[in-house]
Amino acid sequence: MSHDTEQRMEIRRPSHIENYYRLHSKIYDATRWSFLFGRTAILSRVAKFATPRQILEIGCGTGKNIVDLCRIFPKSQITGIDLSGAMIDIARGKTKQMGSRVRLLNGAYGPAYNCDRAYDLILFSYALSMFNPGFEEAIVSAHRDLVLGGHIAVVDFHDTRFTVFERWMGVNHVRMNGQLRPLLATRFETQNELVQSAYGGVWRYLSFIGKKVA
Repeated sequence: MSHDTEQRMEIRRPSHIENYYRLHSKIYDATRWSFLFGRTAILSRVAKFATPRQILEIGCGTGKNIVDLCRIFPKSQITGIDLSGAMIDIARGKTKQMGSRVRLLNGAYGPAYNCDRAYDLILFSYALSMFNPGFEEAIVSAHRDLVLGGHIAVVDFHDTRFTVFERWMGVNHVRMNGQLRPLLATRFETQNELVQSAYGGVWRYLSFIGKKVA
């Protein structure tokens, strides 16, 4: 597969998500810091459990985490995949100086993803809660694509006590009814897990690090 083909991987993608991020990509980094909690912390935390050489971030967005991953794991090769071409374009600009250490793929992740290498670490940062449907398949695919002894790191929305807020998040394509934690714990051996409150308990977010043991 050529480098050019890798960056333009064509997989059928839901148009509503593409359209959503075509608009939001322009303001993503300026706004999301205010409620996407735990993104930096989980990278520091996973470094205590793993020294990965091959890393895959699913839903890499604008490349914020990839820049941090390059710093935290200076010998790693990092692949980022995202459904939104607009987000990948921003990530490409941010990671250009990393050269061949980073490759960026525009497409969907799941059973149809043609994994050309095994990964030591797979990261989902506020991505799985938007896989509706498909979060189950994405977690199963991550288990498939990890080496034995490899790690999965997930930080994402967990749940909320407020039905109105849950519905509003649904309008923004986010599901948050505690659906991720049970399946992650079933597929992976838990290494570290935190469920923390945000904005005085309006919602809770999950940080999970697991290991592939079988």
